[in-house]
Amino acid sequence: MDQSQAERELDEIVLEIVDRQRPETVQQLVSYVKAGSKAQEKAIVEAVLRLQSGGKIRLAKTSVQAPKELSVYLRTERAFWYWLILAVAILTVAIVFTVPEDFYPWVYARYVVGSIFVLWLPGYSFMRALFPRRPSLKTPEKSLDPVERVALSIGVSLALVPIIGFVLNYTPWGIRLTSEISSLLALTVTAATVAVIREHQAEIQQSDAHR
Repeated sequence: MDQSQAERELDEIVLEIVDRQRPETVQQLVSYVKAGSKAQEKAIVEAVLRLQSGGKIRLAKTSVQAPKELSVYLRTERAFWYWLILAVAILTVAIVFTVPEDFYPWVYARYVVGSIFVLWLPGYSFMRALFPRRPSLKTPEKSLDPVERVALSIGVSLALVPIIGFVLNYTPWGIRLTSEISSLLALTVTAATVAVIREHQAEIQQSDAHR
């Protein structure tokens, strides 16, 4: 096999990994290629630079070490999803409890955010706690792609809501709107908090592993 053919084959491997695993940094991409081929790191880096100069790939982000403190991590863009989840959940509860059912047309906003809150947010937070975003290059099988995450989030939400209702039926609060919404809010916030803590810990481990 001549050098040009080997380079083309390596280029194809790099492009396939970029399309399939969507790494955000050169470091991630090199690690993925090394795990899936016998190419040397120098050849992989040269292939990445070659494809970048040809405009076939673009890795916009650089590798940034995760902050050690959770309070600092929560102020980075990596934790943006967490604050978005909390904001949507709190906004939904506020709308549900303040907008009457006969207050048109604002009641439709209540239906929309209420549906998202019930059918997606609890399951999304729960699944993200179980399967954090791909933080480690060595364990990609522990991560879910966006389509799988959305589908499972809806399925898990549909399973959690009846379970919460069943449990509430045997409590003094019973199955009421207030108790159901409060329970879903508590579950969503708790699961999202566990998820962001797990992702922070995983990113710290990844940063330490690459030192």
